[in-house]
Amino acid sequence: MKSKINTFMIMILFLCSIITVSFSHTSIVNAKIKEPLKIGMEANYPPYNWTQNTDAHGAIPIDGSKQFANGYDVQIAKIIGKKLHRRVIVEKTVWDGLLPSLTSGKIDLIIAGMSPTSERRKAIDFSIPYRKSTFVLIVNNASNFATATKLTEFKGAKLTAQQGTLHYDLIKQLVGAKRLTAMRDFSVMRQSLASGTIDGYVAEDIEYQSYHRVNPNIVSINLSKMPHFHVNYNDSITSIGVKKGNTKLLNQVNQILKTISDNKREKLMSFAIKQQPQVSTTKKTNWFVSIMHRYGKMILNGVIMTVFLSLIGTIIGFFIGLLVGIIRTIPTPLSKVKYWLLKLINWLLAVYVEIFRGTPMMVQAAVIYYGIAQLWHINLDRTLAALFIISINTGAYLAEVIRGGIISTPKGQFEAASALGMSHSQKMWHIILPQAVRNCLPSITNEFIVNIKDTSVLSIISVSELFFVGTTVASQTFQFFQTYFIISIVYLILTFSITRIFRLIENKLEGPKNYNLMANQLQVDEPKEGENEND
Repeated sequence: MKSKINTFMIMILFLCSIITVSFSHTSIVNAKIKEPLKIGMEANYPPYNWTQNTDAHGAIPIDGSKQFANGYDVQIAKIIGKKLHRRVIVEKTVWDGLLPSLTSGKIDLIIAGMSPTSERRKAIDFSIPYRKSTFVLIVNNASNFATATKLTEFKGAKLTAQQGTLHYDLIKQLVGAKRLTAMRDFSVMRQSLASGTIDGYVAEDIEYQSYHRVNPNIVSINLSKMPHFHVNYNDSITSIGVKKGNTKLLNQVNQILKTISDNKREKLMSFAIKQQPQVSTTKKTNWFVSIMHRYGKMILNGVIMTVFLSLIGTIIGFFIGLLVGIIRTIPTPLSKVKYWLLKLINWLLAVYVEIFRGTPMMVQAAVIYYGIAQLWHINLDRTLAALFIISINTGAYLAEVIRGGIISTPKGQFEAASALGMSHSQKMWHIILPQAVRNCLPSITNEFIVNIKDTSVLSIISVSELFFVGTTVASQTFQFFQTYFIISIVYLILTFSITRIFRLIENKLEGPKNYNLMANQLQVDEPKEGENEND
């Protein structure tokens, strides 16, 4: 027996030594491998950056997806990554999510055609410029403002620009122009211009060059050359954003940018303009076939992500709401300690419900995803963060729905269960909850449908759900109506299918409608004509 124990101990020591050596070897290897260089960009602003399905023409992978990013910004990022001996990956996010992504440590650099304005410099640091901008107003060639040469010739023009950019402020210098609400991105502005809802939008000259390749019916008005048009130097250049305090990386980026000649930069931009996604010019090709052939896989991935998040989030949210609803309907206990404890728990749950029902999901997503990283340095996975956000949001709504279902149950059923000697938990699980959940099923279905549509706000934390993917496709094909029409049809199919599935479940739970209330009682058949009742 003792020899067996010794042998067992030797084997344990041997295994421990192997594990220790392997872990030490792994740590040495990991120490030699540098962390990837994470670049934040929209990947939705050609020719600076865009999304594609393959790694053709030097594209690099987008983190958390099967797509790739390319463009002028990507090529600049690759040069920096090569010099730093770090693998480059793109963190794709909407424009409004770039600054919080950097300050929270989600990304290392912002390379997205961003100007180092005074307001932005308060939040982050900027490198030396890697491109200088010329500001233009893009209008249709048939517009009354297409031949304007002075700032005073835009009276009554309906103009806009991208939200959160200097371009929007520049409209103030165009005397008499109507400054409409800023728009989210360039794809929306291009669609608005094509449909005639705006007369033009302010952008950089490179945006005109990019858009003009696929839409020859536009012209650009050079604002930078107009008398009295003024832009600060910092507002007219494009720089790389770096987190405040990271002077080492900032100095490295500046040194690398100094090695890139103006000629090299122009070649990179010309290459990007040529390689940017183009619209099919073949008239025989149906627009639906063209879009689905080129971007069908991307749209399918968006559908899968949307269904996954909404389904799992609704299921988890249902159990959260069920638990909260049950706790908030517990009868008042006789013990003072239990009474005050239950009162405190109910107060906390009421605060939870009010907060998450009273604030938009987009705000919740930004606060949770970026706030946790900034305050506690916890870097949540974007998909897990999205599931968490949808779940707790759904739980808050369903908590009140289920609580209403519980308290609406007739009191007679509570009294009958008590008469049978059931405890409160037995009443809930065997009598009340089955009825409450069945009655709440339409509201649960509605919440599931709402979640499918509300996943669109999760683009703020870089989740590539269906609407975010649709925006990317629209901005790259310039077929805005067609793309959004496809996306709307997909949403309709999803919601219609879910509604029908839950309707079948409701009918199944309700049971047969043509039942006899006396079916379980002793029945006496009436005697047939000609038969004796005593037979």
